[in-house]
Amino acid sequence: MTDRPPSGAPSGRVAGFLRAHFGGLPHLYWVVWSGILVSRAGTMVVPFLTLYLTDQRAMSVTWAGAVVTALGLGSTCSQLVGGFLSDLWGRRATFATGPVAAGAALLALGYVRGLAAILATAFLAGLCLQLYQPASGAIVADAVKKEDRPRAYGLLYWAVNVGFSVASVLGGVLAQRGFLWLFWIDAVTCVLFGLLVWWRLPADTPRPEQGARQPPGSYREVLRDRVMVAYVLLLLLHASVQFQVGSTLPLAMVDSGLTAADYGFAVAVNGVLVVVVQPLLIKWLSRRDHSAVIACGVLLMGTGFGLGAWMSSLAGYAVTVVIWTAGEITVAAVVQTIVADLAPEHLRGRYNGLFGAAYALAAVVAPAAGTQLYAHAGPTTLWATCFGVCALVAAGQWGLGRAIRERSAPQADDETRVKEPLDHD
Repeated sequence: MTDRPPSGAPSGRVAGFLRAHFGGLPHLYWVVWSGILVSRAGTMVVPFLTLYLTDQRAMSVTWAGAVVTALGLGSTCSQLVGGFLSDLWGRRATFATGPVAAGAALLALGYVRGLAAILATAFLAGLCLQLYQPASGAIVADAVKKEDRPRAYGLLYWAVNVGFSVASVLGGVLAQRGFLWLFWIDAVTCVLFGLLVWWRLPADTPRPEQGARQPPGSYREVLRDRVMVAYVLLLLLHASVQFQVGSTLPLAMVDSGLTAADYGFAVAVNGVLVVVVQPLLIKWLSRRDHSAVIACGVLLMGTGFGLGAWMSSLAGYAVTVVIWTAGEITVAAVVQTIVADLAPEHLRGRYNGLFGAAYALAAVVAPAAGTQLYAHAGPTTLWATCFGVCALVAAGQWGLGRAIRERSAPQADDETRVKEPLDHD
């Protein structure tokens, strides 16, 4: 008679895998993670906004682009305002208020008439949409142990991608039934997000180690941090390359004789790889030097985009997508952890706000700059420029590595000293 393996062996292996990759994080973190997943799964207006404006509102492509730009500028300001409020007003209040206000603004955007009103409402929606992000980054830094932060931030990025993938599929289906469905579902999920956060997150309380004389802080203090400013500028350049995915990549593929469906397939490859591969690599990547990880990831991304200069087939473009997605996954594993390492505790919201503003600004500037370069110099120059920018960023990040390591190590010691008295209480 053949011996059979214990019936519990497979489930034991699954449980071990889940513990290794998802275990050990506090309940507070999973409230944030769940809220972001729900919110992103309902983010349906932004991906389809241009199509809605040109199809349902009969706007020209130029004016539709102006509305999307207004939304992006609002998002850039939103990060900075959210960071300010997170430090001044409190994490929970900022985290909960932002999504509720965004829900109201998005719903209004679906009903307002007149170009001026649409532009103003789009800016207001953008201003509210990202208010919560600096607070979420600060909460992770507050609640999660230093050694677990790369995994925590990486899983947040993973939740964003899972939710966005769901939203893209459902949004496309619902748009066929009527675009107003998108505005209502986005608004409802935003409100649910805010209520979940308010219900499940504890009220902000002053930390015992802060004392009554905690310095109020300001963005001026953040901007005096040369390491942080240099890091954010490098990320702005890196993000400007990454955002070519939604602007010049489809143009290049269509000009190569491919179709919109082929572009959709290529982008789907990116989404599948991020969702499947990223959780498997976060823990391994987080044990490496963070600046070296980012430098390697940015070089991978630059290589993927740079190879686009020689591609003309769907298979070729798919290969480039795999390469730059590997770079995206690598960078995402540790990119926000460095912000937490650099930020003083009373400025964590503002540091995360400046970090988020770099990505939001890149989302506005990169498509305009990329399409202009593509139109006047051609795809080969564009992809070569993308590689050159990424090589510059990788070199800059490598150069910053020593300063970041020096800033990170003392903070770890300080956190240990702060926590020791509390553990004995």
